Amino acid sequence: MRTKKWLSIALVAVMLAALLSGCGAKQQAGDTSKDQGETGKKQLKFGMVIKEPSAPYIQAFIRGAEDKAKELGITVDIKDGQADSLKIMELMDNYILQKVDGFIMAGAVDLKAIVPGVQKLNEANIPVMALDTSPEGGKVDMFISFDIEQSSKKAAEIFVQGLKDRNGGKVPSGVVIEIIGAVEDMFAQACSKGFHSVTDQYPQLKVVQGDGKWNNVDSNTRTSDLLTRYGKQVKGIYVHTPDIMGPGVVSAIEAAGMNPKDFGITGICMGPEGMQLINEGKVLAIVEQPAYDSAQLAVQYLYDMNNGKPIPKVGDTVTQEGALWSPAQVVKNPWAEEGAFMILQGPVVPTEVKSDDSRLWENKLADLWKKSS
Repeated sequence: MRTKKWLSIALVAVMLAALLSGCGAKQQAGDTSKDQGETGKKQLKFGMVIKEPSAPYIQAFIRGAEDKAKELGITVDIKDGQADSLKIMELMDNYILQKVDGFIMAGAVDLKAIVPGVQKLNEANIPVMALDTSPEGGKVDMFISFDIEQSSKKAAEIFVQGLKDRNGGKVPSGVVIEIIGAVEDMFAQACSKGFHSVTDQYPQLKVVQGDGKWNNVDSNTRTSDLLTRYGKQVKGIYVHTPDIMGPGVVSAIEAAGMNPKDFGITGICMGPEGMQLINEGKVLAIVEQPAYDSAQLAVQYLYDMNNGKPIPKVGDTVTQEGALWSPAQVVKNPWAEEGAFMILQGPVVPTEVKSDDSRLWENKLADLWKKSS
């Protein structure tokens, strides 16, 4: 899965402080006097593993889970797995020893290596939710995310329409630069598959790839190299995730004395950086990742399962009036051995939803971005 490097050291400190305060607030598993609420019932406690706590979309996971936990009167113990499979499974073992009431996998790179940990959770009868990407084995009761491939296809269709709008209604002959996250990454492969499902329909386009490695420095270098090599042949630039590679691409275009608007940049995953580029007119459109909402849903469904309430099942379509992620179809999880995949909608900004919409998590968490500036 992708790795995101975005925020300053100051913001990292803020988030780590928040995580530490959450750890300090948790109760010991055996301390029943503190686990009992006013109703006499044991307070539910969920474990959650993240990675890259400085990344905006991970912060959206954290805030979404914490806000829902506060609303429900439960505890979520959040730990950084550091994108290390052994560390993640160690944390899973600790949660099993603590007898947590549910587990949320919200950040891993090797989604096969962590399967033994998932299977141990299954054996302990601890329900499992996953965000962003799903473990590739075991039972994952619910994987909650947008569809990376389909969202990339949607962004690619907007990209092609931009080509037509800039070229008299036709797709021109020329070069298209595709800035990818990492060739070997499952997330990047899904992004690329969705993009090519559209662009392959236009043989007059030559797609050249540059490995941006999920950061702005490498994205800038690859874009600069490809612009130098192909020059005026370049008709457009597609960026897998503009939230953490878009600024690097834009700065490369501007350093070459060109206008980013002329390249119709699109992609998926907006974040505060992508939103700023949209507002500045330097990026055409981005499909937003519903990160905050997915974490809220995961906590709610674990809560429901522990209280004997049904959660959505394969074949259902979940709707919520006014929610940007609705309607969400529930299908069989194609990665895990057992469980469901709830496919959230990803709104296109700014065509389907304006960038100042209060429902976007980039606006919900604006206090974090202000602290980092």
